[in-house]
Amino acid sequence: MRIGPIELSSPLFLSPLAGYTNLPMRLTVRELGGLGWATTDLVNARSLIERNRIAHKLVATAPGDEPLAIQLFGAVPEEMRDAAVICQELGAHSVDINMGCPVRKVVNVGGGSAMMTELKKTAALVSGMVNAVKIPVTAKMRLGWDEENLTAPDLTRTLEDAGVKAVFVHGRTRAQGFSGRVNLAGIRAVVEAAQTIPVIGNGDVTTPEAAVHMRNETGCAGVSIGRGAFYDPWIFKRTAHLFATGELLPEPTFAERLHVMRRHFDRYLEFYGEERGAKFFRKVAPWYAKRFGPAKPFKRDIIRITNRADFEKAVTDYVAWRAQFCDENGELLAKYAPNPMIASFLRAEDDPVNQRDAIPVPKGPVDTW
Repeated sequence: MRIGPIELSSPLFLSPLAGYTNLPMRLTVRELGGLGWATTDLVNARSLIERNRIAHKLVATAPGDEPLAIQLFGAVPEEMRDAAVICQELGAHSVDINMGCPVRKVVNVGGGSAMMTELKKTAALVSGMVNAVKIPVTAKMRLGWDEENLTAPDLTRTLEDAGVKAVFVHGRTRAQGFSGRVNLAGIRAVVEAAQTIPVIGNGDVTTPEAAVHMRNETGCAGVSIGRGAFYDPWIFKRTAHLFATGELLPEPTFAERLHVMRRHFDRYLEFYGEERGAKFFRKVAPWYAKRFGPAKPFKRDIIRITNRADFEKAVTDYVAWRAQFCDENGELLAKYAPNPMIASFLRAEDDPVNQRDAIPVPKGPVDTW
């Protein structure tokens, strides 16, 4: 598939997750293979214009981190236009407009999901961005504000007329937050609304089988994966292989998981420095641990690390402790193996989001997040 003039190596995308999809994460999953496109954390357009240090850290990139989109949020047309120009100057291959973020601090300034409620105003803002840059402009949206206002199909047609080159749609409304099930029929309606641009589906894709199911049920041109990439950084490689051959590759071994986690940790330290990198990695390592099998001591120790030495000790101690649950070949005994979360999404009773090993998401009313 293509986005504007850019040909992708696969129809798989890394969704932006605030605080997670930084340069270390993007490089880690790219190295594993199968990823066609990645997007930075969402960044405030005004902060980018003001050369805010934190904002520019969010959009930092490096060789091998391509193709790359920078995701902007904001509601002032002039700011979004000028920020798009900065993104182009920074070397981004595309600018993505966040029209899907449901959190109050984004919506209250007219950004994120609020942009889905005023189509003419949003169209004018988007046209200004499209006319200001040579790189493709894309948009990320939800299905609508709530079930009574499923505006995504109309918004897609509006954005296509304004010059947007692709649309990413999360199959929930703003009112849903992350509750309930993704509405695949809603995504399909967006696909059917688009005339010439690709629509990329997103939401609840935590296994390769779920990606296949989303594509089959919606007709989407690509699949964007967020939380599933943290649960399983190999999901892009395994999904691309499943798309191409119909064969599901085996899950990586414990040794492979440790190796990639170390690579991820090393990149955090290179990017943030040892003290800050170790501190920030505390929220990343537990995602890897979900597939380690019994891991209570590791989770306890890893959230206290302050440097590389602490990290190495936590890993070494855990590997020694974990041996009691393994056979003579170092493989977990069957009764201790983690839930593989291989969900077909084909039966109503299957709900991988609510399974024992489900990935945590914000709960309660969206306005309290």
